[in-house]
Amino acid sequence: MVSFDHRDPGTDASAWDERFAAPALELGGATGVVVLAPHPDDETLGAGGLLATAARAGLRTEIVLATLGEASHPGSPEHPPQRLAELRRHEFALALRGLHPAVLGTELGLPDGGGLEEHRDALAAAVEAALDRAGAAPVLVAPWRGDGHRDHRIAGEIAEAIAARRGVRLLEHPIWLWHWGGGADADAPWPSARVLRLDDAAHRAKALALRAYRSQTEPLSAHPADAAILHPGMQAHFERPAELFFEAGSRGAEHFDDHYRRRPEGWDFDSWYERRKRAVLLAALPHGRYSSALELGCATGELAAQLAERADAVLGIDVAEAALETARRAVPQARFERRELPAEWPDGRFDLVVVSELGYYLSPEHLAELGERITASLVPDGVLVLCHWRHADRDAVLGGDAVHRSVIAAWPGAIVAHHEEPDFVLDVLVLGEGSVARREGLLP
Repeated sequence: MVSFDHRDPGTDASAWDERFAAPALELGGATGVVVLAPHPDDETLGAGGLLATAARAGLRTEIVLATLGEASHPGSPEHPPQRLAELRRHEFALALRGLHPAVLGTELGLPDGGGLEEHRDALAAAVEAALDRAGAAPVLVAPWRGDGHRDHRIAGEIAEAIAARRGVRLLEHPIWLWHWGGGADADAPWPSARVLRLDDAAHRAKALALRAYRSQTEPLSAHPADAAILHPGMQAHFERPAELFFEAGSRGAEHFDDHYRRRPEGWDFDSWYERRKRAVLLAALPHGRYSSALELGCATGELAAQLAERADAVLGIDVAEAALETARRAVPQARFERRELPAEWPDGRFDLVVVSELGYYLSPEHLAELGERITASLVPDGVLVLCHWRHADRDAVLGGDAVHRSVIAAWPGAIVAHHEEPDFVLDVLVLGEGSVARREGLLP
């Protein structure tokens, strides 16, 4: 955890200018925006312009406010926690009206001052409910987990887990990073940065909302314990006509190359769990033999070796060259290529495509594109097999169940097998006849 003092001068806003040249954030296709705010003012500082922009565009916008921020001035002689809570509740209402009349707020009233850890379930349930109200394609917004504030980290972790499980888009915004980070070279996930450039109306709305939080931007009294939390230098970071968000994207070659440097064997492919899972997958295939099989995310070739026993030709695709070198030595009867999916799609038509333990490393957008490419590459009676781990994985962008829901929702054919265990989920999808018995002539 980063240690910082809000009273320090901190990093000048101009030191971050080059970071705001990041690619533009787009909201196309979104049906709503849900912002998780640990304290009143977090929503405005980090995403006020986004909220104003989305509300003006007609999207449903809702803030889930975890606490009333009553611990912002410990030791205040005239503003005990209860009085601060009422003051900040009033400021929150004023800020919402300043952003846009359509912005909604749900106050949970959880205890401030480190209490969020004990109330993760309640906070998660409120966020889930808000997402349910936000339409088919909501965007979830939360503080960046590396922001250096305990409550921001907890809120970010909750949002990350929900986004992975549900397969929704997650945007994380820094707040205190701008203060302690030291400038553009600070350690942060900059390749995933996206910038929303605010038009005049959104910029004015954010400034108006920020002015509502006088308890944070001005001293409560002359007493040292009542000093402003956000001094003018800190406020300057939020006065620029742009907001920066980190958006988790697909895990690329660098991520997997690093994994294989640390663990040349990859994962525990020789464990009974993995061997049994492969056996279940192979038993679920609706055809005894295939002409051309494509395995996406083939790793070191354990499954490809078994597919080669049931297919005339097997092509394995992976992004990690170290894994492919092992696969080529272990399975010389198959062909292996290094490609970054879904952009670098292989040529050819296939009657079997297997996606095992790959989908949750892709962003929702890339996963959707992957599904489209698979469908276009399958022959008319082709088969798609999905198989994914169901437990939490810090390296994953999505959860295994979310991957399957997303692909199945766009699938033009039938589901012929669904197998679910505590550890993994398996789905077999077909474009042609789904009944093995009918295809074998056992049914009229």
